[in-house]
Formats: sequence, C-alpha cells, structure tokens
Amino acid sequence: MDAARARKIADRIQQVVAEMLERRIKDPRLGFVTVTDTRITNDLSEATVFYTVFGSEAERADSATALESAKGLIRSEVGRQTGLRHTPTLTFTHDPLPDSARHLDGLLAEAKARDAEIAKRAEGAQHAGDADPYRKPDEDDGEFDDSDDEPSERAGHRAK
Repeated sequence: MDAARARKIADRIQQVVAEMLERRIKDPRLGFVTVTDTRITNDLSEATVFYTVFGSEAERADSATALESAKGLIRSEVGRQTGLRHTPTLTFTHDPLPDSARHLDGLLAEAKARDAEIAKRAEGAQHAGDADPYRKPDEDDGEFDDSDDEPSERAGHRAK
C-alpha cells in the first residue's frame, strides 16, 4: 500500500470521527474533544486516533471511557464512509502534544519576561573602558597611535 493513499484514508477517518463526535455521539461523559491526528498502518488494519480534551484529569478520563464505549459505532461509520473492504480497528490515544506546547509557551513567556527585565536593568549601564576601544591610525602618517609602546616591541610591526 502506498503511503499517500494511507495518508488520505487516515485524513478521511479523522474527518469521520470528528463529525461523529460532534453530531452523533451523545454520551454525557464526552467532554470537549478535539481530534488532532489519525495514523493508519500501511496494511490499513489499524488506525490510531489522537485527541485532546479540554478540562480536568477527571473529564479526560470520562471522555476516554466514552470514546471506548462508542468505538463500535464510530468504527462502523468509518467503514461505511471510507468504503474499505476491511474496516480498520480504532485505537483512541490522548495526544500529549498540545499540553507540551502549552508548557513550552509558558517557558518561552518566562524567558521573554526575564530578557525584558535584564534589558531594563541595562538601560542606564555604561560599558567598562573607553567608548571606542579600537585603536585608530594617526591621521598624519597612517601608523597606529600608541605613544605608550615602542613600535619595535609590538609583534609584526617594524621600527622606522
């Protein structure tokens, strides 16, 4: 089975499951569920449906139970709408990715706030040393102005 066809079937299964959860499954235990992705094996025998649930851990557990009990009805609808000879078995898996993304967003916001605090502290700060620490050639002879050093002492510089 080619991967492009498997991906199309997985996308179709995702649509069917999302529509079923939105319109046909009336289980009160089912919370605010979002189908995030669907993966199917190359032989089309097993499909994994990833979902998220908005709410507490208890609501997540209730939704998982509701999905398990509605699995047969959803699977028969998937078979009807995909037209596959053998309808794949469905496995519902909670998708931890949005939770991880939320955690990362929090960490990024914290880092941004710390950067802003450091920038605010640095506003009135002055650099150590001269404002322009680089040596410049004298305008007259093109040589570097180093009145402190003897030219012969510096590496790579010949005395005149």
